[in-house]
Amino acid sequence: MATALRAPRTAARAPRAAGVRDLWVCQLPVTAYEDALELQLRLRALRQSDRIPDVLLLLEHPPVYTRGRRTEAGELPLGEAFYRDRGIEVVDADRGGRVTYHGPGQLVGYPIMRITDVGGYLRTMEAAIVRALDDEGIAAGPVAGLTGVWTDGRKVASIGVHVARGVTTHGFAVNVENDLEPFEWIVPCGLAGVRMTSVAQETGRTGGMRCFRRAMAWRFCEAHGVRQRLVSSHQLETL
Repeated sequence: MATALRAPRTAARAPRAAGVRDLWVCQLPVTAYEDALELQLRLRALRQSDRIPDVLLLLEHPPVYTRGRRTEAGELPLGEAFYRDRGIEVVDADRGGRVTYHGPGQLVGYPIMRITDVGGYLRTMEAAIVRALDDEGIAAGPVAGLTGVWTDGRKVASIGVHVARGVTTHGFAVNVENDLEPFEWIVPCGLAGVRMTSVAQETGRTGGMRCFRRAMAWRFCEAHGVRQRLVSSHQLETL
């Protein structure tokens, strides 16, 4: 199945370093959470059977709260009816971590990757996000004992993954220019009183999602030592 995809013309002419693996990167539009999950599971099965290389999906979701495997009662204190009345879906996820929010203006990354070291994978993902934020002039980093990426005590990116037969699903979410108010209606990531922030809030700049998508893809590939190969949603659908 991997041979069904053709690399872009510019990528096909570029010299390929010996021993460097490809990572397929697909930039998707705003995508329903359930549709994105279905795509992840289909790609995971293909990756588990080595029919495709590693893949990174970059997208945005309509408003949705996702509850990770460690979510506890009380983390959505206002009740599901309150959230749904405001157009926010509530769904369960098999990823690690606890409850979080996704919405338009937040960049979500779903790597479908074969890994052997979960801790190393998480640290590399954090490093990629840190570098992409540094490109925006934001000094950020991990905090000991906590997940995600932080800047000056405020959380700007969340991470939660699932690994099955050595292949990952779920991934990371970076607040770029999304509405932060929905975080105030829950206990985000199980951290009472946590302050959330975004690239737009930290820099005062808006309209940067397109550039940040490209930067995040580049930094992710750089951190993992792989070669970016752009693919379209149509190409993924034909697998």
